[in-house]
Amino acid sequence: MSLWGPGWREAVWRELEGGAPWDVVVVGGGVAGAGVLREAVRAGLRVLLLEGRDFAWGTSSRSSKLVHGGLRYLQQGQWRVTRESVRERDRLMREAPGLVEPVRFLRAVYHAERRRRWLYEAFFTAYDLLGAQQAHAYHSADELRRLAPPVAAEGLLGGFSYVDARTDDARLVLRLLREAAHAGGRALSYARVESLVQERGAVAGVRVRDAESGRAAEVRARAVVNATGAAADVLRGEVAERTMMRPLRGSHLVFAAGRLPLAHAVAWRHPADGRNVCAVPWEGVTVVGTTDVDDDAPAGAEPRASAAETSYLLAGAAAHFPALGLVPDDIVSTWAGVRPVVGGGRADPSRESRESQVVEERGLITVAGGKLTTFRPTAVDAIARLRDRFPRMRAPARESRAFDDVPPDVADHPALDAASRQRLAGRHGRDAAALLAAARDGELETIPDTLTRWAELRWAARAEGVTHLDDLLLRRARLGLLLPSGGAALLPEVRRICQPELGWSDARWAAEEAAYLALWNESYAPPVWQQHVSRG
Repeated sequence: MSLWGPGWREAVWRELEGGAPWDVVVVGGGVAGAGVLREAVRAGLRVLLLEGRDFAWGTSSRSSKLVHGGLRYLQQGQWRVTRESVRERDRLMREAPGLVEPVRFLRAVYHAERRRRWLYEAFFTAYDLLGAQQAHAYHSADELRRLAPPVAAEGLLGGFSYVDARTDDARLVLRLLREAAHAGGRALSYARVESLVQERGAVAGVRVRDAESGRAAEVRARAVVNATGAAADVLRGEVAERTMMRPLRGSHLVFAAGRLPLAHAVAWRHPADGRNVCAVPWEGVTVVGTTDVDDDAPAGAEPRASAAETSYLLAGAAAHFPALGLVPDDIVSTWAGVRPVVGGGRADPSRESRESQVVEERGLITVAGGKLTTFRPTAVDAIARLRDRFPRMRAPARESRAFDDVPPDVADHPALDAASRQRLAGRHGRDAAALLAAARDGELETIPDTLTRWAELRWAARAEGVTHLDDLLLRRARLGLLLPSGGAALLPEVRRICQPELGWSDARWAAEEAAYLALWNESYAPPVWQQHVSRG
């Protein structure tokens, strides 16, 4: 059964209500859960993934869009997580070109921090050694200004360049889920796990309710994996008293590329506190981030950047690119994500470890911590915990592929250049051929001010499990992050293409559009603009 095909939700619900036990139920449809689903299917197990909202709704669509080794973790002495992250970064770039792409970072050095130059050199050298490559270089002030003209010129001594990678995090999760479904896995969105089923002091399944219809089922399983990220303690609370998680919010600002023009990513120390921030070219815009603050919102609440975080990031960008004169009105959108960090008692949130932990409590296996970059080894560790329950399962391989091979001609089309073909193949995997076949006249053109093609919207509406309009505009495509007012000006054209594919009535479309715009204004609009709307 296809994960995305017509009637897929009903088909999965029939399986749930049939009562047959599963080998494994995975709770959580972010990158951690998707990775566990993929590895469990590879191990030969019958696996079901349940997500209470849309796939990748949480942190896995709200990251900094970087697949990186974590240079700042190296600076904090977190060698293990940095080494693993660098190796996984390089693996993902090899396996998923077009989805995970190298990005050059620049780090300016000014007269006031001239003594840090040699410290930077040492860290960049160690970073290269962990990746078994020579990727960093030192540049004179003139060279650095040619590479990044907007950086502040006063007191500039020169700077370094190094290599990391960027991605579309939500598309990465969707590709993992799609490949797992091809291999026999099941995944269901808007299916809220309300409680654990326990028998004789051990977890034996979950109770789940459809957030759309209210239908419910008790799902039995020989193993339950809790991959709910920053909210992991909610499910753990049924089997353990001690909390693990320290939810940390990271917020981001989006600028039009013409307003903050960068050919390469730029990293610098914020003048207020010395914390590392960066500006990254992504999907035709420039993203500035990130913060690292404790988040005390209820689990499952829609994260949003606070006015204080917005001001902090804007001040940092304005100071590092002074000639641009950046002001609040230049911010196109914001987003915030809550990191699933395991609390270690550090006073400074940024110094908490980003290593993952896999713990078992009364039969519940919880995946906690970790990073987008290291989802694969974390999933392998989680599946290894199942060995005693499934002695005949295929052992997970530490060096297994994260993604399936994609035929080189899967996105072959005379209207596309090589870079466009690679982009579609990376983001859609084997679906790229069907996406192109479904495209109608003019739909291979890019949507203005984005890198997204109209055909990607049609395909998402037809075959990618869209349940609500925000699924389409915030996760399947990222128009809500990339365009002013969440892409409101394009909604008539989006409707023309997508409403027939979704099968929504005019009343349903109107309700979805109103709900989407209200959500965008509440959680993605810059705070200053939100205040203007509230006064109006």
